[in-house]
Amino acid sequence: MSKKVIEVKNVTMKFRMSEEPINSLKEIFTTALSGKLKYNEFKALDDVSFSINKGETLGLIGNNGAGKSTTLKLISGIMKPTSGAITTKGNIVPMLELGAGFDLELTGRENIYLNGAILGYSKEYLESKYDEIVDFAEIEEFIDMPIRNYSSGMMARLAFSIASVVQPEILIVDEILSVGDAAFQEKSLNRMKELMNGGATVLFVSHNIEKIREMCDKVVWLRKGKIVQKGDVGEVCDAYLQWQNEKKLQKK
Repeated sequence: MSKKVIEVKNVTMKFRMSEEPINSLKEIFTTALSGKLKYNEFKALDDVSFSINKGETLGLIGNNGAGKSTTLKLISGIMKPTSGAITTKGNIVPMLELGAGFDLELTGRENIYLNGAILGYSKEYLESKYDEIVDFAEIEEFIDMPIRNYSSGMMARLAFSIASVVQPEILIVDEILSVGDAAFQEKSLNRMKELMNGGATVLFVSHNIEKIREMCDKVVWLRKGKIVQKGDVGEVCDAYLQWQNEKKLQKK
């Protein structure tokens, strides 16, 4: 019997959005105190259910605004659902918004320890992996330079290298394979495959349907916060591409 590592059960996520554009904190307080602040309710996810078994890779597909990033943040524990339940079993490494914890005034070396600590790694562990992180990121000569001087590609490579240095039980990935240049993308893809082959359970979001076909065991297709289809990789990806083509034809 397969062991469920991630279970998303009847999850709904609602956000309140102001009807009027508000440009400052002062304006929010002034409008709220006057009783004129009105909201529209927006459902980012609407009664979504799926599960992932141990060692599986599930692909999450859909157009922009479908609810993919919200799903990742909920499973990562960054947000809590309005209703429904999410159960996870195992340590989670979320590769979302890479480098969000970096301090631009600190050096690459200092940020390895800072970002690693944010991800839950001990100083001793990071010291043991330091050379591997720097070597993988290909930034040896810049490691003692403040990262405000790094290019966006260098920063992304360092962030990916820190995030992927462990053997997680659950890996949550959002378009990670677009990191850096073509050569580094290939290297990061191989690192991802190593993590998967090591038994990690993976939730993978990508707009690249060929990558989804290549890397996933099953797929969930979201549209406007609802599940359109889930299950077999080939069937769901084919249906999604057909829907996209139909949309393009309607626009002509």
